[in-house]
Amino acid sequence: MHAIVVVTLLIFCTVSDVHPQMFSLSLPVGPGGGVSFSLTGEGRITAVRVWERYNNYIEGLQIRYGPIWSPVVGRQSGAGKDLELFDGEAIIQISGKYTSSLQSVLFVTNCSRSLQAGQPRGHSFNMYPQSKEAELRFISGQVRNGFTSFGAHWVVVH
Repeated sequence: MHAIVVVTLLIFCTVSDVHPQMFSLSLPVGPGGGVSFSLTGEGRITAVRVWERYNNYIEGLQIRYGPIWSPVVGRQSGAGKDLELFDGEAIIQISGKYTSSLQSVLFVTNCSRSLQAGQPRGHSFNMYPQSKEAELRFISGQVRNGFTSFGAHWVVVH
C-alpha cells in the first residue's frame, strides 16, 4: 500500500501544473500484493484494452494515450476487448467486482458508452472523480496472477 501512495505522489508531482482541486484519487480496491504498476502516458486517454481469463478474472490492461499504447500490465491472453474513444469522449467512471483479484471491470464514458470484461463476483466497487469535469488520467495498483490492487486517478483537462 505504501508503494501505491509513493507512486501516486510521484505522478502527482509530474502533473504539478494541475491545481489540487482538479485532481482526485479513487482509493485502490483489493488486498494488494505483487508488483506495483502505474499506467500513464502523454495526453488524453483515447482507448482502453482489457484481457480477461475465460469465465474468470481480469488478466491484462492497456491504455492508449493519443496514438501511443502503454505497456501491457498483467497478461495478454487471446484477443483483448477494446473501447475506442471518440473525440471529446472521456472515461468518467470505473465499476466492478473484486475478491483476491480484480474479477470484473466496467469503464463508462461521458457519451454513455462502456466496456465490460470479466465475471461479476465478489465485492463491488464504483470509482468516479470528485469533479464533474474530470476524467480518468491513469490507473495504478499491484499485479500478481491478476490485479490484486486497482485504483483510479482523475484530472480536469482543459
